[in-house]
Parts: sequence; C-alpha cells; structure tokens
Amino acid sequence: MTTLFTSVFPLLAYLAYNIIVPLIERARPSLSVIMNMQRRRWVANATRRESPFDAILSGNIMGSVSFLASTSVLLVLAVFAVFGQLPTLMQALDSLSLERTYSVLDVQIHLGVMLAMFVMAFFAFTLSLRQFNHFCIMLGALEHDRDATEEEIDAIAQMNGLGARNFNSGIRAYYFSVATVAWFVSEWLAIAACLVTVLILAHREFFSSAHRTAASAALIAARLRRDTPPRSDRPAPSRDL
Repeated sequence: MTTLFTSVFPLLAYLAYNIIVPLIERARPSLSVIMNMQRRRWVANATRRESPFDAILSGNIMGSVSFLASTSVLLVLAVFAVFGQLPTLMQALDSLSLERTYSVLDVQIHLGVMLAMFVMAFFAFTLSLRQFNHFCIMLGALEHDRDATEEEIDAIAQMNGLGARNFNSGIRAYYFSVATVAWFVSEWLAIAACLVTVLILAHREFFSSAHRTAASAALIAARLRRDTPPRSDRPAPSRDL
C-alpha cells in the first residue's frame, strides 16, 4: 500500500497544485496573474498598430508550445516502449534501488502513473496551442479603422491567458515527472522530490525576483495609464514644416 501511495503521490500533488494555487491567487497575485495584466496591455497596444510585430510574437509563443507538445508525444511513446522491456528494466532496478526490490506489478503501476503525467502534459500543450491559435485569429479580426472596445480587448486577452494557463499546466506536469523518476531509486526520495518541486514552483510564482520585477512593471504601466490622457483628449501632432 505504501508503494502504491508513493507511486501515485506526484500525480496527486500535480492535481492538487493546479486546484489550490488559483485559490491562493485570490489573496496574493501570482506571477501568472501579473503577466495576464501585461497580456491585456499587449492586446490594447496591438489594436492601435498595423504591423507584423504581434504576429511574430504570437508565432514565437506557438512555436515553443508546439515543440513541447511534440516532446510529450515522444515521452508517451518512450513509456510504452519501456512496457515492452520490463525484464531488462527489472534487472536495472535491482542494482539501482536503494531500499527494496520492486515487483513487476509495482513497476507497471508506476509506469502507468508516468504515462498519465505525460498524456496530461500533451493534452495541456495541445489545448494551449489551440487557444493561442484562437488568440491569433481574434487579434487578426480586429478592425483598425476604429478604436477597440474594452470588452473586445478583455476577451482577446482572456483567450491569451487561457493559452498561458494550459501551457503552465503542461510545464508543471514535466516538473512533477521528475519525482516519478526518483521513485525508481527510492520511494521516499520521490516524496521528497515532489515536495521540493512544490516549494520551487510556489517560490517562482509568489516570491521570486521575476515576480517582483513583473509586479514593478505592472505598477509602472498602471501609473502611466492613469497619468496619460485618453487618445481622444490628446492634442493632434503639429504637421508644420
């Protein structure tokens, strides 16, 4: 029973993290929440320019997501290949394990957990890719002969934020997969690796230098927006020679 619990623990921790962190974000904005503010600012600025700049940015983001989605497929196939090499794997584990000898059933269950992690990562990345694709379409559908409404900007920025949220979910699946690999060495090493992963992710989201820098940038942007008059109130630039 202990072996089953330690085997499934990284998967449970991954699911719990994705549920608990949004609740914490209501009290303390995370790095992801702060970056969503910048996403809205990006969309608001994109509505006022006609250039390939925004398409290039979107393409770079989608390229990264596509690469990780493809990597997830390779990892899923690799786990399936290991199922076909269980005798060889069991021999390797006999010399690698620090605590005990795992049974074939224990290893099969754990490989199933690893497979589930990589499958969830694949679905998260492909969903993120689809949402970023929707974002590009919505951004391209904007009419530049009029000012976009706040509702339009919010909707497009939210689509971008959804893509980022699923991308982060896929990345977290990779992080927690490290703990599933540690299980082959020691059951309790997997627990320790999982807890360390939670601490690292929480630090990056709420207490890192990137969080402080992004918060400062958002604060400066909000101050500039408050002090800068709307476009309709600004004096027209002089065209005198």
